[in-house]
Amino acid sequence: MKKIALLATALAMVTGSAMAADMAVKAVKAPPPAPFDPWDVAFGGAIMSDYIFRGVTQSNHQPSVTAYFEPRYNVNKDLQLYVGTSAESISFANRAAAEVDVYGGIRPTFGPAAFDIGVWGYLYPGGTCFFGPFATDFAGNAISPDCQQNFLQNGNVMKKNVSFFEVYGKLNYTINDNWAFGVNEFYSPDFLNSGAWGNYASITGKYTAPSTIFGSSGVGMYVSGEFGRQWLGTSDSFYGVQAFPNGIKYADYDTWNIGIGFTYKVFTLDLRYSGTDLSKGNCSAFTSAYNASGNTNVTPINPLGTGSNWCGNAGIAKLSFDLTAVTNLK
Repeated sequence: MKKIALLATALAMVTGSAMAADMAVKAVKAPPPAPFDPWDVAFGGAIMSDYIFRGVTQSNHQPSVTAYFEPRYNVNKDLQLYVGTSAESISFANRAAAEVDVYGGIRPTFGPAAFDIGVWGYLYPGGTCFFGPFATDFAGNAISPDCQQNFLQNGNVMKKNVSFFEVYGKLNYTINDNWAFGVNEFYSPDFLNSGAWGNYASITGKYTAPSTIFGSSGVGMYVSGEFGRQWLGTSDSFYGVQAFPNGIKYADYDTWNIGIGFTYKVFTLDLRYSGTDLSKGNCSAFTSAYNASGNTNVTPINPLGTGSNWCGNAGIAKLSFDLTAVTNLK
């Protein structure tokens, strides 16, 4: 009888253990994966000591602020569609006070190769036309009366509307966690509404330091640089001079920048040095800078010889923040 009781007790223990083991397996069963959410939004802003665009100041070497908003749709993990808008404070020759950008495109990714293809529109509302007290340009074309009422003391001229668009393609290739390189191409059929086509190409490089370089502080660091060339066509007659009444062939130029950045959570502090090989005389002709001065910087497209430092070497400090709804707001 005792043997039967012991056997029954053992069977009960084995059965109970088996049931407990079975219950444990069911308890740790992985939940179903969360549904894929294709929508995301990126947004951010920055304050910078100088707004430099391809080596040329857009803010008269003064501080500028910017902000952007970019909705995104992820078709899958390797294909993103996006549209966006941004705004920057500027100081243009036509006295427009802001640049408003609208853009959109597609970002396909193939392993370490990330592409970005799209269209970018640059809008400059609130501009004023400056030409001088002349009824026609050097080619004999009539000048709008509102332009004749305004002139810059240095003789430069500038249209009221300088808005334009570019089509672009970018490729960024990530070698590993530390190194990445890129190539960029931008084309506009009417750069700054000047009548001249524009083509910009550049190469970029970035080294991101190991995350342990500052210990467990969460601070990251990178070094990056870019070398580019801006090609430009011939303007329309509005910008013509006596030797070239139908328009001036803007000077092509090289531009470069190199800098170091520090990141912490959503913030980035970028310290950069930028420059071009444009002469002061050709810079004055290209930018129509309202503060260009002197008469010794004569070039074929700038017979008055005014010189501008808007294309000169400059240091830029920029503090920015960048967030995405999926990463930072959930």
